[in-house]
Formats: sequence, structure tokens, C-alpha cells
Amino acid sequence: MTDGELLMNEERPQIRRWARLLFRTVVTCEAVLALGQAVLAGSLLSGHYGALDLHAANATATGVTAIVQTITAVLLWRPGGGPGWPAVASASLFAAEGGQIVMGYGRVLAVHVPLGVIIIACTLLMLVWAWRPAADSSSAEPVKAAA
Repeated sequence: MTDGELLMNEERPQIRRWARLLFRTVVTCEAVLALGQAVLAGSLLSGHYGALDLHAANATATGVTAIVQTITAVLLWRPGGGPGWPAVASASLFAAEGGQIVMGYGRVLAVHVPLGVIIIACTLLMLVWAWRPAADSSSAEPVKAAA
């Protein structure tokens, strides 16, 4: 057996079920809130000025959820046995959302709008990663080398 076959036949570390489920739940909440921000911004642009207060309140909820997401990503990584990059990505997302809130209150829309699009895109990418079957390593079988 070659080294490549050994690496392909090795089992990947399993992510603990509770950590994966917790992370998936929080990432899903974060994605729903982020998409809600776009809906509320669109409502505001359509002339429903009461949506501004809802947009601001939802921004706070989104930021708090990003903190919780960072905590659950750390739990996914260390005791959960998952990769560490979601913790770094989640912390970066929280930092971007903090900047987004500052730009929104400062009415710097030239930064606020494109940054919002980037935040939503990154949040959705994290959501897809969290729910993809490959992330569920407990049900995955090791790859077998062709004979």
C-alpha cells in the first residue's frame, strides 16, 4: 500500500453531533437575520420608513447572533472535533457586521450597501458549508482506493 492509499483510507476525525447541530442551528439563524436585513432595507427604499427602526433592531440581533456563532464555531472546533476555520470566519463576520452597523448609523451608504452584500454572501456560504453532507463526517465512509 502506498502512502497515498494510506491517507485515502484513513478515517477523518468525526465532528461530534451536538457541536454540528448547535453550529448548524446558529448559522441558520444568522442567515435568516442577514436575509431579513436585505428585505428590511428594500422595504425602506420602497418608502416604508418605519422599516428603518426594524432594520436597526435586526442589525443588533444579527450582531449578537454573530457572537453566538463565533462561540459555537469554537465549540465545533475544539471539543467538537471540527475544523478551526469556521471560528476565524465567524469572528471576521462579526467584525464586518460591527463595521456595517457603524457605516449604517453614519449613513455611509457607499460602504454600507456593498458590505451588506458581502456579509450576506459570506453568511450564505457558511450556511451551505454547515449543511452540506460532507460536513457530516459521522455518516461518511472513508474513501477507498481503486484496486
